[in-house]
Amino acid sequence: MENKQKKLLSKIVVVLLIVVAVCSYFFIPSVKATINNITGMFATGDFTVVKDFVASYGAYAAVISFLLMVLQSVLAPLPAFLITFANANLFGWWQGAILSWSSAMAGAMLCFFIARILGRDVVVKLTSNSALKQIDLFFEKYGKQSILIARLLPFMSFDIVSYAAGLTSMSFWSFFVATGIGQLPATLVYSYVGGMLSGGARLFVTGLLILFALSVLVVLIRQIYVAKNKKPEENLEG
Repeated sequence: MENKQKKLLSKIVVVLLIVVAVCSYFFIPSVKATINNITGMFATGDFTVVKDFVASYGAYAAVISFLLMVLQSVLAPLPAFLITFANANLFGWWQGAILSWSSAMAGAMLCFFIARILGRDVVVKLTSNSALKQIDLFFEKYGKQSILIARLLPFMSFDIVSYAAGLTSMSFWSFFVATGIGQLPATLVYSYVGGMLSGGARLFVTGLLILFALSVLVVLIRQIYVAKNKKPEENLEG
């Protein structure tokens, strides 16, 4: 009985926080302007725009960067690597890597608990049903190693994987450890590269990352499509 009450209380608290956030966006002009500015900033695909935005907060720049990473986690699928690049440019590659890794972990935990507390219907509204189904198939294929593998693949949506994990029966600590280990290589590489980017090199590397992500995403979608269409045939044979 106590567990049910705790779950109900947790759900009420999370729903209230979401309602407050949504109402703030629609009824407080400054909040709406800031959120629109942030989404527009990510849409440019230019990490220097993100860097200038974060740097404008001076002594609070690291805090703003942390909150930005958490925000982009909830508002999947905004490109997190822009923040990682910006952090490396602003704070140095290894300090930026620590900031990016820790803030991404906080965002992943938030997505996990939102999904676990509020369920699939809410997650579908925050992401998309088709994207969630693709991650479900991925989890079904790779089982217990799904989170670690997904974190090592740069084209897999970090945020949607976190939401999807919260809908499964896996423990939080299994998710936490796999996420922490799996995301570390990409964070270090992006931070190291981001610390050196400028001018033409910045545009070149950003273009390569986008091209790589799109190419592998097409291959992944095709594999999922083929696997899905094979199932009915296999059932008939059985």
